Amino acid sequence: MNSPSIGSSARGSRSGRPIMVALDALGRRGALRLLWELRNGPLTFRALQTACDTNPGSLNTRLKELRQLYIVDHSDAGYFLTAHGHSLMTALEPLQTWAHRWAADAFDSAVDEAR
Repeated sequence: MNSPSIGSSARGSRSGRPIMVALDALGRRGALRLLWELRNGPLTFRALQTACDTNPGSLNTRLKELRQLYIVDHSDAGYFLTAHGHSLMTALEPLQTWAHRWAADAFDSAVDEAR
């Protein structure tokens, strides 16, 4: 499977449009978890591996992909979200809000049906 790259075809699309590349990258195993774990600051590879509960090969692959997309970078302190990574997390906040409402409504509906 090719790494997501702006201008290159992405899973589900041949266009290479930035939104399709972003969705391809975020849809890969462990990508969202990795971003979530970095939301509060840098983590070393080992700390990130533990936080994500993943194997080193998968983590390394995701880090490489997200670094190539300028969403994550690395310094002496460890891996961290770039400005684009932080803005991505901000952009995902409405989706998080929607998911909480959706789950609450689905739970309430399931309880009502059980009565």
